[in-house]
Amino acid sequence: MSNRRRLKRLLRTKLHSAGKQYEEAKRAYSDARTAAKADLPTDEEGRAKIVCRRYAEKRSVSLDEAARPACYDADHRDCRGCVEDIREGRIETW
Repeated sequence: MSNRRRLKRLLRTKLHSAGKQYEEAKRAYSDARTAAKADLPTDEEGRAKIVCRRYAEKRSVSLDEAARPACYDADHRDCRGCVEDIREGRIETW
């Protein structure tokens, strides 16, 4: 393999890795900002730490701009109640 191909491959690999790290950092920042707006504790990756009402288990979840967890199901009443609790500041956390 020529030096030129090696250099191209090395650059492509490093740029791909840098892009991946950037996207992960951007997502973590967004998650932490949304969780902070909802006044919820977060894990080391910036996801909100809540207790799921539907399955009664501890979860670290990303929140969207409307403060809904990523696992939110609009057709399930426990999920709707969870979102109401988040908005009113009475959601169970860990």
